[in-house]
Parts: sequence; C-alpha cells; structure tokens
Amino acid sequence: MSTTVTNYDGSLVSTPQQLVRPQSVDDLRAILTQRDRYPSPVRAMGSYHSLTPCVSSPGTIVDMRGLNRIIAIDAKTLTFTAQAGLEMIEAAAELRKQNLQFVLNIEIGNMTLGSAACCHTKDALDGVGFGQVNSFVTGVKWISPSGTLEEASDERNPELLPMIRASYGLAGIVYEVTFKIKPLEIVRFDYHAFDLGSLTQDRVSEIIASNDAMVCWTVRHKVIVQTRNKATELRHEFLAGSRRFAWSFLGAFVARGLREHSISTAVTNVLEDFGAKVETGLYELLGATDGFTLYNPDKMIDYSDTPPSARYAFTFWAFPRNDWIKNLNEYVAFADRHFEQYGFRCNMPLGSYFVRKDTSSLLSYTFDGDVISLDPIHSPGEHDKAGWDRFLREFNDWSHQRGGRPLLNQSPFVTKQHVVDAYGDRWKKVSDWVRTVDPGRRMVNQFFSELLA
Repeated sequence: MSTTVTNYDGSLVSTPQQLVRPQSVDDLRAILTQRDRYPSPVRAMGSYHSLTPCVSSPGTIVDMRGLNRIIAIDAKTLTFTAQAGLEMIEAAAELRKQNLQFVLNIEIGNMTLGSAACCHTKDALDGVGFGQVNSFVTGVKWISPSGTLEEASDERNPELLPMIRASYGLAGIVYEVTFKIKPLEIVRFDYHAFDLGSLTQDRVSEIIASNDAMVCWTVRHKVIVQTRNKATELRHEFLAGSRRFAWSFLGAFVARGLREHSISTAVTNVLEDFGAKVETGLYELLGATDGFTLYNPDKMIDYSDTPPSARYAFTFWAFPRNDWIKNLNEYVAFADRHFEQYGFRCNMPLGSYFVRKDTSSLLSYTFDGDVISLDPIHSPGEHDKAGWDRFLREFNDWSHQRGGRPLLNQSPFVTKQHVVDAYGDRWKKVSDWVRTVDPGRRMVNQFFSELLA
C-alpha cells in the first residue's frame, strides 16, 4: 500500500510502495536483498529536510530514525559513534552532558548522522579548518545494494572515505557513523552593517583573516556581516534563545503571513520594506552592544516542532571567494530586475557562508579553493509558490553562468548540465563508482538517474 512522504517545507511529495522503519542492521539487509517485497529504487531517509527529490522513490523509502542508538562516546580519543538515524541535535545534547561537542555544529540540527556522513551541508558555522560536516566523519559502515556489510575509516579502506562522503546514499544504506569531537566551547557572535556599495572584496578578506568564521546576511541593499570567534565566558547569552526562536518560527511565520493575509500587493511591499528596515536595525543594535556569546552547540536549531506556517525554504550555490562581492552586487541587481518583471522577491534575507577549501569529499564544493555562497531564503505560501519556483530556476541559470556549484540535496531544480559543469571529472568519477557498486541500480531514483554522468 502506498504511503505519502513529504519533505520538510512541503515542496516535495513521494508515494512509495513501501515505507519501512528498520530497527536493526538485519532489517536493512532484508530490505536490500528482498527485491520483490521491497521494490527499487531504495532510498534512505532521515528527517527529509532536503529540498531536492534525492529521497523520493516510487519503490521503497527507508525511514532511518528507528536506528538512533549511541554506540560510544570516547573522551580520550575524542570520537563519537552512533547509528545513522540519530539527529545531530540529539547527539549534541548527549555530548553536552560530558562537556563535549561536534567539531562543526551546523544550524539545521535535525539532520541525521547518516545524511551528514554521505551528503553535504551548506553552512560553516565554526572557525574550523573544514566547513562541511562529513569532513569530520572518520568512520562509516554501510550495507551495499547487494546486502553486503561495508566499512571505510581512517584505518580501514581509507581510500573509500572520499567516495562514501560523496555518495548521497547511492552506494547503499549507511547505518553507523563515527565523528571527531572536541571539548565544549563558547562562541561569540558580532555584527557589522555595511551599505552594499561600500563593502569591498579587500574588506571581506580582512574580515576573514581576523575572525574564525564569517556569515553574511543581505537585506535589500544592506549587508550584515556576522563574525564568530571563540570566547571564554557567556555574555548576553539569553539572545541565543531569541535567535533560535526567530529562525525556527518567528521570521518565516511573519514573512509568510504578510504574503498570505495582506489586503493588496502594494500594502505587502510597504510592510516588507518596513520589516527590512526593522531587521537591519536589530542587527545594527546587536553590533552596537557587542553581540552575544553562547555555547557552541546552541547554534543548532531544532525545527521538528515548527508548524508548516513557519517553515522556510532556500537554495545554495557556492562561488569562488574572490568573486563574492562582484557576484553579490550582480545578484542584487538580478533580484531587483526579477522583482520588477514578475513582482516576486524573497521575503527573507540572502545568506552567504564563507567555507574553506576542503578535499575530504570527492564532491566537496570547496575542492578547488575557498568559497562564499549565495543562499536565497524564502517562506513560500500558496500564493507565491509558483513565483518562488520560477525564481529558483532563473537563479540556477544565473549561478551556472557564473561558475557556481550547487548542492545535490539543497539546490532545487538542479540539472545534469549544472552538476557536470560544476564538478567535472569528479562527478564522472563518482558516477562511474556508483555503477560499479550498484550495477543493478538498486539505489538510483529518477532524480539521480537524470544527473549521473
């Protein structure tokens, strides 16, 4: 009997013949080997926060959240091992009890460890050498499409780690993951506001060089540079809860509500322009009061209780670091033209993440050098979903023309040409490996079938 499966923001719906929640490795092996009972394609699913159909399947979807046991926390070797269905935010809570944390603490805490191991993440929120979670995965165990137990780690089959980190579930189902961890830290958030025209690439380079991490929020023609550094004590830490509330509910709820309930487009535009000024004013106030500090894992946000009316969507494209200011100015011009032509603009800020060069995964979007991303964010309602979809497609083409790199799980409407041009020989190498480990295409759904080189 078919069951409906919907992703986080409601943009994707799948109706697999089988939706199963295994409780053991033996259950997983049975799913992969019993082809008549569990039809292809077989796709593993975590919290389904993905914004592309990477999980979708008319055959079998495997809900991994039944496999969520912690196996070991080793404070001496600073490693954490758990089953793949455990969410990052749940794992972080257990680590916190021992004054430990992940090396990289991402915003979307509902990502499962299995997804973290074999997919890619969009936000580098810590001052660390690498900005993608799977770079700190030191061991992975998975079941191949034919049902055999496989393993890669720093000690065993290390040559497979860059492949499995890039596999997006195409090499089988990940069931156990080991991460590097470190002692609990405090981090400080500071905010600096710039007019778009006054922010130069040299100034951005200076900010990067003098801080552990940098994230930027562009609101209309104002750029808020958020810097993050280690701290030794908590200060204004109550603001961490306000930040989580704003991202898990308030921001998207208000943005969507204005579109859904306003009496006219003109009124909506006026209210949104006023809201943008309020938002930049709050950031400037934070900057004037020296920001705030919080325990590092508290940057993670739990979206599990966020109602549909307060959910937001986004896309992600990475660009060479030294081109960012040029691309940012051209993006704002592109968005302004799009608004003039179609009457659509994003109702939440544009995010931009600085992420360092990283070759840990064969599909690392920073394989060739540092990047700064452009991440349009929007909370679409029934009235403007079509406009958001059109904007995403045009933004994809705009980004592709400028040599951007998309994420296969977080860049909606990505095409084969986008991926081939972005990842080149590395995409071909991953595609060839997938054919070798899964000649029967047990794990390949339509989405990946159209993308594979």
